[in-house]
Amino acid sequence: MASAFNENLLKTIRLTREMLAVADEGDRDRDDDSCGIIYGILRDTAYRIRNLVEAECEKHRQVGKWDV
Repeated sequence: MASAFNENLLKTIRLTREMLAVADEGDRDRDDDSCGIIYGILRDTAYRIRNLVEAECEKHRQVGKWDV
């Protein structure tokens, strides 16, 4: 069984995938530029969060705390 802190990191990665999917769908369906700004911010934020989480997962691997 994986540690709760590692499971939460994995959940966060899944959330960023959902954020990216919503941004893509929103961009496809939008009807004005201001919505495009919102979806661009959502996409950018998802990538930033994902990069932070992936770095944290790597830290956990390096110190032997990754048990997933």
